[in-house]
Amino acid sequence: MIILAGLGNPGPKYQGNRHNIGFMAADEIARRWSFGPERAKFQSVIREGEVETTKGPVKVLLMKPQTFMNESGRAVGEAARFYKLAPADIIAFHDEIDLAPGRFRMKQGGGAAGQNGVRSLISQLGPDFRRARMGVGHPGDPQLVHAHVLSDFHKADQPWLEALLNACADALPFALTGDDDRYQAEVMRLAPAPKYSPRQAARGED
Repeated sequence: MIILAGLGNPGPKYQGNRHNIGFMAADEIARRWSFGPERAKFQSVIREGEVETTKGPVKVLLMKPQTFMNESGRAVGEAARFYKLAPADIIAFHDEIDLAPGRFRMKQGGGAAGQNGVRSLISQLGPDFRRARMGVGHPGDPQLVHAHVLSDFHKADQPWLEALLNACADALPFALTGDDDRYQAEVMRLAPAPKYSPRQAARGED
């Protein structure tokens, strides 16, 4: 089994926030691969399903922790311990301010780089889980980061956002067989990042 944890904040207030791109990815994966219905478990909204890969079907537990972003690790850690999974069997989809809007990078291990959901997962799992880092851009001023990630995507962001979410779902079999480099390459092939000036990339402008 593989756990796919979309990170975000629960409730309609946060639904369209940049910080909730991980929830958006989880929803698109569930739709694309026809996962089962939502239910409550592990302090999360979960859905279960199977994804066909070149190595056969892989069972997936899809999680949207309801603990709020800063405590995501409590939910994911509970599920990981229940299923006795190694950190490498867990992929967290999350927003990444250090990547320009629409960029995508896979990473295993390392620090949190200021992402509080990732920090919480590290506290529960150690650093060696896998991260699907989804670029939302940096506002240019560290004091504006909080407001930036807790504000909604602009209308002009929707084309690249939709393409990125679709690509993360469509290319998923590569990640489930452990080929993170191929997964990253396929996502960026299917959803090439928009062309921004440095100022636009920082602010997420069109």
